[in-house]
Amino acid sequence: MDLNKVFILGRLTSDPQLRSIPSGTQVATFGVATNRVWNDKSGNRQEQVEYHNIVVWGRQAEVAGQFLKKGSVVLIEGRLQTRSWQDKQGQNRKTTEIISERLQLGPKPFGQKQQQQEESPQAGEEVRAAEEIPTIDVEEKEINPEDLPF
Repeated sequence: MDLNKVFILGRLTSDPQLRSIPSGTQVATFGVATNRVWNDKSGNRQEQVEYHNIVVWGRQAEVAGQFLKKGSVVLIEGRLQTRSWQDKQGQNRKTTEIISERLQLGPKPFGQKQQQQEESPQAGEEVRAAEEIPTIDVEEKEINPEDLPF
């Protein structure tokens, strides 16, 4: 059994780029940054940022283009896909993207006006706006593999 599933929670690095393909289907692309924070063996706080390329199709692309802006918090559920092409100089290029199967909007920044009811997604759609993002407190010790129950 194979599984290609990705969940990321991060902030947009730029406004979504919305466009249509010849069939009329909407597609949005944007970047999301995720941070990892940990303490090294010396007890010093370390931080690492990862940047992810996101591709969203259909109605979710329209919602992303309408509601997401640079700095917005978003939860993406999707799959990894790598594609290849040749650039104008004939060089072979590759990129790995997350193809969004579902996205969840994070809380609106403080002070932003509420969108009118007719601008929000229809009830029952995959896209949902979050009232707030819960926090999880995690101890900053390393996980010992022998402590795992499986």
